[in-house]
Amino acid sequence: MELQMITAWLRVRVKVMREARDRGATSTELAVIAGSLLVGAGLLVVAIRTKLAEKIGIIEGG
Repeated sequence: MELQMITAWLRVRVKVMREARDRGATSTELAVIAGSLLVGAGLLVVAIRTKLAEKIGIIEGG
């Protein structure tokens, strides 16, 4: 997973959520957007852990 792609996607989702809140979106719409943000955050954590595991493997493997 590409970290830059995930973080860019998360930025867009946050912007969408702010705009939806400003225009008076329903709680269901906000819940769907918040859910997608949580999924994106989870993907970001997995991507970071994968990158760190790769780096640690390179360091330990010599």
